[in-house]
Amino acid sequence: MAATQIDQAKLDAFMGQFVGDLGAALSVATVLTGDRLGLYKAMADGEPLTPAELAQRTGTDERYVREWLCSQAASGYVAYDPAGESFHLPPEQAMALAHEDSPAFIPGAFQLAAALIKDEPKIAEAFRSGAGVGWHEHHEDLFCGTERFFRPGYIANLLSEWIPALDGVHERLSDGALVADVGCGHGASTLILAAAYPNSRFLGFDYHEDSIHAARAAAQRAGVGERVGFEVAKAKDYPGSDYDLVAMFDCLHDMGDPVGAAAHVLESLAPGGTWLIVEPFANDRLEDNLNPVGRVFYSASTMVCTPASRDQEVGLALGAQAGEARLREVITAGGFGHLRRATETPFHLVLEAKA
Repeated sequence: MAATQIDQAKLDAFMGQFVGDLGAALSVATVLTGDRLGLYKAMADGEPLTPAELAQRTGTDERYVREWLCSQAASGYVAYDPAGESFHLPPEQAMALAHEDSPAFIPGAFQLAAALIKDEPKIAEAFRSGAGVGWHEHHEDLFCGTERFFRPGYIANLLSEWIPALDGVHERLSDGALVADVGCGHGASTLILAAAYPNSRFLGFDYHEDSIHAARAAAQRAGVGERVGFEVAKAKDYPGSDYDLVAMFDCLHDMGDPVGAAAHVLESLAPGGTWLIVEPFANDRLEDNLNPVGRVFYSASTMVCTPASRDQEVGLALGAQAGEARLREVITAGGFGHLRRATETPFHLVLEAKA
């Protein structure tokens, strides 16, 4: 250190960044508490509330609620009125924190982050051994948090942008198609599609048995159980053929053998069928991904996606920032002759593959 020239301004700037990062990290627990206890939902009407009033609405302790509200106000998640010593949830924050079906709903992301913190010792050990850590080995918050994290994006884009961007798929689904949703998790994407296309039949597949149980329960709650089914199966051996559409949402990069999965998709498609691949947005060069979105996905990839792939056969470990060029190599190696970027969002690449 004595021989190193320290730029004090750069050090001060980094320490300022650290304070912001630490505050964000500590906010994970407070946001999850507000979500779990219904504190945000109780403030969703925007009415100014004292801590005592919010505690009464939610059946919680006033002193704890007061401290929680102060932390939320310091984070900018709720607004504070000094004159009335009251707090309120602005409509924009309510959309993000209180409304589960909002395309901007964010507590699931905090739930996912909490799971990664809980699982850090497992991942650290994998760093030493080089072994994988399977998706099924993570804390259950990861499974619920992932569904709640990605579902808002599916609500915002799947029906309005992604399906219309595919060649002829909307028409095929409207007339009545057979669809496989591979790596379906808790079934959010499957059920969004099923609600929009009542003439089509949908099968969701995932190797994680607990997620399939959750998806089946969700299908029953949604009243679509007669035309939506969920089965435990892997991407390389899910049953059925003549699928008009096979979809994979945010999961191809997690697979140990994505080339083998691509080959199986090709075998399972009907003539003229389409494979929809939705992957986290990434540019092809590392230096172009060193930004806030890349930070989120590289971090999740370090703790979940890369270990999950390493736990499977082949263990290709694409990672969540593979980029279109690397994905193209995998998909064409599986036998597909046509691949194009159908559309994109700041968080997703949407690819269309055909034989």
